[in-house]
Amino acid sequence: MKYYAAFLTMKDKEKSRKYRPEHLDYLKELRDQKRILLYGRLVDGAGGLIIYQGDSLEEVTEWVKEDPYVKLGARGYEVHEWEMQTDYTIN
Repeated sequence: MKYYAAFLTMKDKEKSRKYRPEHLDYLKELRDQKRILLYGRLVDGAGGLIIYQGDSLEEVTEWVKEDPYVKLGARGYEVHEWEMQTDYTIN
């Protein structure tokens, strides 16, 4: 299992408000299926970030394309494989 960071870039604030419930339902569904590790909005209004768990970039990109925000034109997207570091110390 690999991790992927998906940036959902803001395209239309009104559509984002309108389709937020559908977007959150979709994220809950994928979270329940253990396909999403974390997600949240970017405080500056630029969009949001979702960390997916999947087998390939192609697989995760298909999930992102099915997000109501993306399908309905509220957000653009950019997906990158992400290497999570687990061997760190905070001082």
